Amino acid sequence: MLNRNYIALALVVATLILACTHETTGPNSPANTPSFSTTCSSDSVYFVSEILPIINSNCAMSGCHDAATRADGVQLTSYSTIMKYVRAGNAARSELYEVIIETDPGDRMPPPPRSPLTATQIAKIQKWINQGAKNNSCGSSCDANVFTYSGAVKPMLDTKCVGCHSATSPGGTINLSTYALVRTVALNGKLYGSIAHQAGYSPMPKNSAKLSDCEITQVQRWIAAGSLNN
Repeated sequence: MLNRNYIALALVVATLILACTHETTGPNSPANTPSFSTTCSSDSVYFVSEILPIINSNCAMSGCHDAATRADGVQLTSYSTIMKYVRAGNAARSELYEVIIETDPGDRMPPPPRSPLTATQIAKIQKWINQGAKNNSCGSSCDANVFTYSGAVKPMLDTKCVGCHSATSPGGTINLSTYALVRTVALNGKLYGSIAHQAGYSPMPKNSAKLSDCEITQVQRWIAAGSLNN
């Protein structure tokens, strides 16, 4: 009887060990452990520099899913809160992905009249989830010597600013969705003053980390070169 009980206990322990070994989405799993790479790979999507800014700009603002509002009980301000709606490795079964591709206006996020995420943003979130939804970051891939509108300024604004400053959601009456509108705030000093956190300007991005020195330099050089549509 003792031997049988011992064997049964051993089987239970082995089962529990295997279950823990295959758990990949828990709070202490490798996928959820913060990781940093000194170099940025073009094949990888990084949470800190790419995914979180998109969500902060389009979802985690006042009145929606910031820490104060928590619309429908949902908060999307950090990796841990976002992961409540993500199934690592499986975008198709992740609630976060499901709502951003939803075609029904009543279920889609961001909700109307706010603009939906762009195809590029959706594809980036999908790829990040399918790559394991890691809490990852990398050394800056920013090159201060690249300061064209199409190559540096617009991609940065689309990721980190346009969600709060679009035609349907012009925060502070500022719309950054077109070149002409961006040029206007570039020439009047508001764009640089805000991202550089200068006195007299509202610091941007709201509820998010300040842009890197390299990104600020790119904008500064673009403005100094004439704010061209290049």
